Amino acid sequence: MTHTPTIRILFMGTPEFAVPSLRRLHERSVEQGWQVVAVATQPDRPAGRGKQLVASPVKQYAAQHDILTLQPASLRKDPDAVEAIRNLAPDLIAVAAYGLLLPRSVLEIPTFGCLNVHASLLPAYRGASPIMAVLLDGQAQTGITIMLMDAGLDTGPVLRQARQPIFAGDTTETLSQRLAEQGADLLVETLPTWLAGDLAPIPQSDLPGTPNVVKQIKKEAGLIDWRQPAAHIERMTRAYTPWPAAYTRWRSEPFKVLAAEVTTGNTEPGHVVRTQAGIAVGTGDGLLLLRLVQPAGKKPMDIQSFINGAPTFVGALLPDSNAAP
Repeated sequence: MTHTPTIRILFMGTPEFAVPSLRRLHERSVEQGWQVVAVATQPDRPAGRGKQLVASPVKQYAAQHDILTLQPASLRKDPDAVEAIRNLAPDLIAVAAYGLLLPRSVLEIPTFGCLNVHASLLPAYRGASPIMAVLLDGQAQTGITIMLMDAGLDTGPVLRQARQPIFAGDTTETLSQRLAEQGADLLVETLPTWLAGDLAPIPQSDLPGTPNVVKQIKKEAGLIDWRQPAAHIERMTRAYTPWPAAYTRWRSEPFKVLAAEVTTGNTEPGHVVRTQAGIAVGTGDGLLLLRLVQPAGKKPMDIQSFINGAPTFVGALLPDSNAAP
């Protein structure tokens, strides 16, 4: 009997989005002749009010299944971290939302290269925040790309793609969950063909779509400018769920708008009015009906519950982004 050597896989990922890909690789390892020899994930970060160090979701999964974990703070500035990866002798590196760029010294280690699970239909929406970006742009669909990584930012050739519809009520949280599962499935479907040498990478220049790069979202991005159209602000409420949330200020305190709808009508941008459909805020184009809000120091609540305790909110003039500190 001919012995087929085990394919040694190093998995690199950090947030919840990456866990389904790691899980699927780990679960399929015996039947496929793979071995997840280690995971690399970002260092533990302080979280919560107590700022206690918290392990990433990928590290937590690895700990539960006795998988070796590496946590380099940098790969470009830490030659010992690169050497540790080299000593693992991975045949392939699988990456999903790792959060650090891989230098050429790492990309050249595995025989079968580094495959990335990217949450967009490349070449569109390269970069750190593709799911937020497609929601902000009001796209009707997005998808997953399995890409052979190169030294650029999501510029490598494509192995497989799968489309994913965007539903009217989708938030970054709900869309991320579907894309994470879809990406995990597509990764394990792609690997056998790729490892057998039966899959030719396609340059992104041969694919439809205009290349663009989306940057890492900062907290300030959630600050609402009421001069923007209501449709844009409604998309913000979904794109920035669960973080950083779309927010304005009321009585000099942050005031989150967690769910809203667009309706017709006009009033001064930022002006809170009562309509037949409910409590709404004027924007640069149309009215934004508030559905779920979160005042500072409070739990999320429906707008009517909030108004019952704060009736003077109706008639208030909420500041635009230039006026809010």
